[in-house]
Amino acid sequence: MIDPWSSAIVDYEKLIEQFGIKPFSDLLDDVENPPNLMKRGIIFGHRDYGRIVKAMREKTEFAVVTGMMPSGKMHIGHKMIVDQLIWYQKQGADIYIPIADMESYSARNIEFNESRELAITEYLTNYIALGLDFNKKNINVYLQSENKLVQNLAYMLGRKVNLNEMKAIYGFTGSTNISHLYVPLIQVADILHPQLEEFGGPKPTVVPVGPDQDPHIRLTRDIAERFKNRFKFIAPSSTYHRFITGLTGDKMSSSKPKTAIFLSDSPEIAAKKVKSAKTGGRESLEDQRHHGGIPEECVVYEMLLYHLVNSDKELKEMYHNCKEGNVMCGECKNHASEMMMKFFEQLSKRRQVAEHEARKILSNNVR
Repeated sequence: MIDPWSSAIVDYEKLIEQFGIKPFSDLLDDVENPPNLMKRGIIFGHRDYGRIVKAMREKTEFAVVTGMMPSGKMHIGHKMIVDQLIWYQKQGADIYIPIADMESYSARNIEFNESRELAITEYLTNYIALGLDFNKKNINVYLQSENKLVQNLAYMLGRKVNLNEMKAIYGFTGSTNISHLYVPLIQVADILHPQLEEFGGPKPTVVPVGPDQDPHIRLTRDIAERFKNRFKFIAPSSTYHRFITGLTGDKMSSSKPKTAIFLSDSPEIAAKKVKSAKTGGRESLEDQRHHGGIPEECVVYEMLLYHLVNSDKELKEMYHNCKEGNVMCGECKNHASEMMMKFFEQLSKRRQVAEHEARKILSNNVR
């Protein structure tokens, strides 16, 4: 059972074996100029991504849908979604960003006005500061609670979903509140509504997600098939990225501050947190020099891999020096801390001007 609302670490191999997700490496060579997240295996799986590759290659219309649930601070692990959106925007995709305030209310008990403010000050502000261009015409942002088209579609789609199916997919029990039971259908409508006639009709659509969100993808693909005759839906494609490990070695989570580097942290705090992170070092300096470090188990190396080092050549050298015991953890932490400081200095400056734009975006994109 995979729960979209828990913080459990997912077994990626089991996910592929049990739920039919395909290894992304099988079609990496077909993607023109893939981003680092793809090249480095951080995006590890997919469903029907060949449709998206074909659309990009042939320069035909396709959509990307990725939501945000405003229930806490945005941390550096969330940056992966923004990086993908920026790349897809360059590929000409139509981008849809539902703000899941209805899900936030039902699953996290966050009031709607609080969700809206979090969406502006945390999520949209950071999306802008990280480089996503909201001035382009092919980007649509909306609050679930204010999008009547999505709500109406969810109601219609619910006609062909029963309670037993929802229990089997999500593990809902008799104590689950009805609002929580309903919001997966809103998620399905979020994903499928770009294929309605109002938005140009059926088209390939990809949903980049963490593996914990796969229940939503499976339900959406099933429902798309059930309504194929009526709406001509194309079952959505999906990609799956690995979670970034938290500072303590667990999954990074907004609800566990000690695990996370928040995008609203000051450069000094972000750099300090890097120095506190769990590493893949040996028990002693002598062992480290003799046996080398274990970068695969190092949170600091993950930061370099996911976010801080753009050059594959430079990253390979760092990996080699760690494995060979040529560099000690303290030295590596200091270097990564400096890189994180520079990144956050730039991000903080951009955040200062981004919030004003974020407030305008939300008011201008409600349908």
